[in-house]
Amino acid sequence: YFTKFNLRVLVASVMSKIQKDFLMESISDLKGWSVEKQRKFLETVELQIALKNYDPARDKRFSGTVKLRHIPKSNFRVCIIGDEKHLDEAKSIGLECKSVDDLKKLNKNKKLVKKLAKSYDAFIASDGLIKQIPRILGPGLNKAGKFPSSLSHTEAMADKVETVKRTIKFQMKKVLCLSVAVGHVKMEDDELLANIMLAVNFLVSLLKKNWQNVRSLNIKSTMGKPIRIY
Repeated sequence: YFTKFNLRVLVASVMSKIQKDFLMESISDLKGWSVEKQRKFLETVELQIALKNYDPARDKRFSGTVKLRHIPKSNFRVCIIGDEKHLDEAKSIGLECKSVDDLKKLNKNKKLVKKLAKSYDAFIASDGLIKQIPRILGPGLNKAGKFPSSLSHTEAMADKVETVKRTIKFQMKKVLCLSVAVGHVKMEDDELLANIMLAVNFLVSLLKKNWQNVRSLNIKSTMGKPIRIY
């Protein structure tokens, strides 16, 4: 996880390319449009990235995760796949959970496993069960990009869930465009600013030529229009 950067260094790095005042103004505009035409759901704020000087077929495809300062999605759903002790702990703190027997009832049915994957944003599994999951469910969770994070009995479950909720993933696929959720329209402007800065800085650190591989950066609410910030 990208957590050891000194915040002042991070700000200097990103703000040398993106002016803070301009970014704050862009965030204000984005939230203003959302207020003008309110939806019946909470709009997510996405960071949209277009790359250049990158060949997905030849260059190494990057992948990395970073823990943001603030949880980007308010309705983020986590499911615990646990042993008996973890199931009890999950129930005691109000988390949704499933046992190995619950997973076995799906009988590797692709439609049912796909439905399970769609029902949650992320999964966390007891470390003693991780290796059993592909054997019980098949490759469905992995294909959906939701293979469980591991949880040991020495870790606090609530802290692990908090970390998973704050973590976003950048993954280069076959196209030169990608997007990640960095917040929602009800967040404070400075919270969105902090998340966007951290996300951009981490993305740039993954790229072979850093900023030279960035064609453009936009922020966009779910139903709003994109606002170019770089």
